[in-house]
Parts: sequence; structure tokens; C-alpha cells
Amino acid sequence: MSADSTPSKETANPGVDGTELIRFDKVTKRFGSNTVLDSLDFTVSSGKHVTLIGPSGSGKTTILRLLMTLLKPDEGTIKVGGEYLMHEEKGGKLVPAGEKHIREVRKNIGMVFQQFNLFPNMKVLRNITEAPVHVLGLDKDAAEERARELLDLVGLTEHLDKYPTQLSGGQQQRVAIARALAMRPQVLLLDEVTSALDPELVAGVLDVLRDIAHTTDITMLCVTHEMNFARDISDDVLMFDAGRVIESGSPEKIFTEPEHERTREFLSAVL
Repeated sequence: MSADSTPSKETANPGVDGTELIRFDKVTKRFGSNTVLDSLDFTVSSGKHVTLIGPSGSGKTTILRLLMTLLKPDEGTIKVGGEYLMHEEKGGKLVPAGEKHIREVRKNIGMVFQQFNLFPNMKVLRNITEAPVHVLGLDKDAAEERARELLDLVGLTEHLDKYPTQLSGGQQQRVAIARALAMRPQVLLLDEVTSALDPELVAGVLDVLRDIAHTTDITMLCVTHEMNFARDISDDVLMFDAGRVIESGSPEKIFTEPEHERTREFLSAVL
């Protein structure tokens, strides 16, 4: 990406200061008799890029879906930006939060899914401006200006007047990334964003995400099996197994000198 295509800080996301942005406190999530997250504690600081790795079924995607309030924890609490996500304090007690409170806290979170989830009846530009206009109340012209800057960032300026079905899978995923960034979230959640793509399209999407990681302050929480990508963009890597973090550290530590036998087994299978 050329230097003059780097987005302004305002376009990319609000400023960050390294304080705690996400906190899971004793979070448990069960599906029937299967405990997917087991009294999970972990935190993410603002501006950090954190990648969750581990075998399928270890709870990684469940964490992202809890943050998007697509799921609710069975036990424990989650905070985003110092605010409880699914609870409110009333009369000195924590009670389940109302929808208005949840929406307000969730505005700070953007997510790019495995499937692109674009609106098929809307052209690319409107796919990106729809939520900023109707959720954030942004003026249409301002929303379109931001959308054009983000389309430049993801290399799709010439496709703004096309429908999603006229784009390749990789291009659709880049539109989905731009759409998530258009809401100026404090944290961007990435859930196996290349898993639905043909192999030859993966590199282009990962290059866009590398550019975002290296040129903005946005916080990233990423679930991926692309280990080279995780090594490139991560400040911290968390290894999950059976709903718990069994090891964490810098990419250099996790990928070259893992301490836990389960981590070594997993990496030997995927690298």
C-alpha cells in the first residue's frame, strides 16, 4: 500500500492508549453438557494485536461471538472499554443488561466473519455506509467520504459501484473488512476470515489485514489457522485447549520456544 493511501487515525479508529480494553472474568460457556469455555480469564490492551490459536472446538470463536453478543455467557462477566458488556450495575448489584446498554457497548466492536455477510441488494459503497448512517447517525456525505477512503485502503476503489455478486470472494471479504472499519470500532474481531476463500485469494486478504495492523492503532483479536500471518501481526499469541488458555506470549516465544507439550503438538501439526 502506498504511503498516501494510509488512512487518517480518525478514519481508522479512535485513539488508543494501551489501557485494558477487553476483560473476561471467570467466563464459562456451555452447549448442553459440553463446556466450551471453562472459567476463562484473559485481557486485551488497547492497540494490541492478539491472536488466538488452538485446535477446532477449543473455544476461540466462542470468545468472538460472546463479544459480539451473539452468545451469552453462562457464568462470569465481560467488560469492553471499562463497561460491562452484558450486565449493568443497579442498586450495587450486577443484573442482566438491557438491549440499549448492550448496543451502546457493542458499538465499540467490529467483526469480520468467515462468511462475508454483505447485503446482496446493495452496491459496495452502500454496504459500507449503511451502518454508519443508520447506527452512528453519520451524515451521508461524510459516511461516503469515509467509505471511499476505506475502499482505497483495501484496494477496491474501482469497485464501489458494483454489487457483491460481481466480486470475487477475496474482494467481498475486503469489502467486509472496510465495512467493519467504517464503524470506527475500538476493537476489530477477525474470525478465520480466509477460511471460505480459494487458496489463491488468501494472500490478498491477509496483505490488507497486515497493512491495517501496521498502519493503524486499532486493536485486533484474531482467530486464525494462518500461522505465518499470526507471527507477522501479533503482539501476543494465546494457545487455547479445552476452553482454557494453556500458554501465552510473544509470537517469537510461542512459535519457536513453546513451553507446553500441547502447544508443541498443535504447532507441529499446522506448521
